[in-house]
This record gives sequence, structure tokens and C-alpha cells, in this order.
Amino acid sequence: MDKSWMHSDRRSKAYEFGVEAFLNFAVENLLTTTHIRCPCVKCVNLKVFGVGIIRDHVYFNGIDQSYKNWTFHGEPWEATTNASRNVEDGHSRYSFVSEEIDMDDNDFGDFGDFGSDPYEFANVIGDGDQPVYPGCRKYTKLSALVKLYNLKAKHGMSDVCFTELLILQGDFLPEGNTIPTSMYEAKKTLCALGLSYEKMHACPNDCILYRKEYEDSTNCPTCGISRWKQGKDSILKEGVPAKVVWYFPPIPRFKRMFQSHETAKSLTWHAARKQLTVRCLIRQIPRLGNFLMINGLSLVMSRET
Repeated sequence: MDKSWMHSDRRSKAYEFGVEAFLNFAVENLLTTTHIRCPCVKCVNLKVFGVGIIRDHVYFNGIDQSYKNWTFHGEPWEATTNASRNVEDGHSRYSFVSEEIDMDDNDFGDFGDFGSDPYEFANVIGDGDQPVYPGCRKYTKLSALVKLYNLKAKHGMSDVCFTELLILQGDFLPEGNTIPTSMYEAKKTLCALGLSYEKMHACPNDCILYRKEYEDSTNCPTCGISRWKQGKDSILKEGVPAKVVWYFPPIPRFKRMFQSHETAKSLTWHAARKQLTVRCLIRQIPRLGNFLMINGLSLVMSRET
């Protein structure tokens, strides 16, 4: 489908025809007129509306020009394989992270399991080698994006504010920079890393996690402290946890580690070494008795001394 209209003037006939073609395409594929993601610059596919509201948003706010593959509106995903997959893994050593900043539960949930696609992950790794602008040695596209997103989370920036910050940042940098132009594009890149997580309530003293047999408990069985947060007036806010930890499942992390040839070689070292040892022993069976006898004498002599 022709998407050149996305870059046209919003007052032009080309833009008008393009919007109608896009809406018809979405309705035909999604089989609904009331539950469609809005691709305008402000909503960036994070909000759902009817066709009429989406039409108004796309005209008033403009369409997100970085939304080149209409995956949320019925277009199949196009995987890319340009990036190298032989890259060292750089993941955190910790599986639990204490929640000290307020991030949206849907920060990564709206985009599906991007991290399960090895080609998408390889493409993101390629972003880790690409400078944020030609000649820059300090930041890559990925490192700059991660720092900007950490800034968003730390200060509780809204998606609209973050999108405008990205656009302004791109204008400040030299031409040819790789800064994303929207929140949608930024999240799509980060989701390809497989940053899935699960939030769990925890005891403020780190005694237990409120899961399994403690899932319905309101007080810690070890120290007796309440599960709920205490307000300024010393009144417990029931339903508001005093402490939350983020659990990062290990399986996606192992999958990413095995996507690197060097890391996979290190992870399988013990199994490969064991097979090599067995083969060597089989070849040395005629001299195995002497080996054990000499080894036994060495142990006896070391104990006597």
C-alpha cells in the first residue's frame, strides 16, 4: 500500500485520500470500527478509539511518520536480518529490582513479545554499534535511547512529553542522527530486547515475597509488618503495597545469551568438556589401572606428610 501520503500536507487531497485508505484498511483487517489503535503523533498507538475520533486525531495532530509498518492495523510484521548476531551479552546480573520509580504497567505490555524474535533482537544489537549521529563516539543509538528512557521514568514524563522531547532532541543534533521520533518507535526498540517483567509485592524488610502461599497475606509472617503502605497520617492505605520488586524471568535472558556465538560457547563449556574427558578415558582404558594406582599412592603420600 502507498504510504507516501503520511509525509504530505494535512490540507492536501493526497493526505485526505491516504487517511481514508488507512482507515478502510484497518477496519477490513481488524473487523471493528470502535476498537482501533490511534496512530496520531500524540496517541502513538497507545490509545484505542473509534474510526471517527481517529480520523479527527490524524487530521488535527498528524500521523506518526515513524509508524511505517502498520502491525497494529493488520499489516504483517517484516523481520530484518541486517544486524550481526555475534555480539557479547550485556545483561544485568540481578533478577529482582526494587521499584523506586513510578513506571507505567503498560510501558512494554502493549507491544507483544518482541523479545522472542531473534532477528528483531539482532537488529537492536546493531543499534548498539550505530553512533547516535555521524562522528559521535560517546553515544550509540541504543545507549542514547536507554538514557533518555531512564530520564522519562525517573521524572514521570508522559508519553506525549517524551515524544516531543525526542523530536526536539533530533532537531538539536546534526543531520543524519538516529534518535527515534516518537514514543512508539522508542518502545518498539526497547521491547525487542525482551525486557519483560513481573511485579511482586514484597515485605519492606525483604523477608518474603507475597506470592504462592503468601499471596493473600496482609502482614509479613516473619516480622509482622503490614503489606500496605503507611500514609503521612499513619493510616494504612489498603491496596497500596509498601514495597514492590520487579522480577525478570530468566528464560528470555538465556535465549538472548545463546544468540551470541561466544556466549553460547562459554555456556556449553562444561558439557563439552565432560564429553571430551569421557572420550579421553575410553582411549586410555589399558593404562587406567596404573593411573588409579599412582593417583592413590599420591593421595596416601600427601596424607602422611
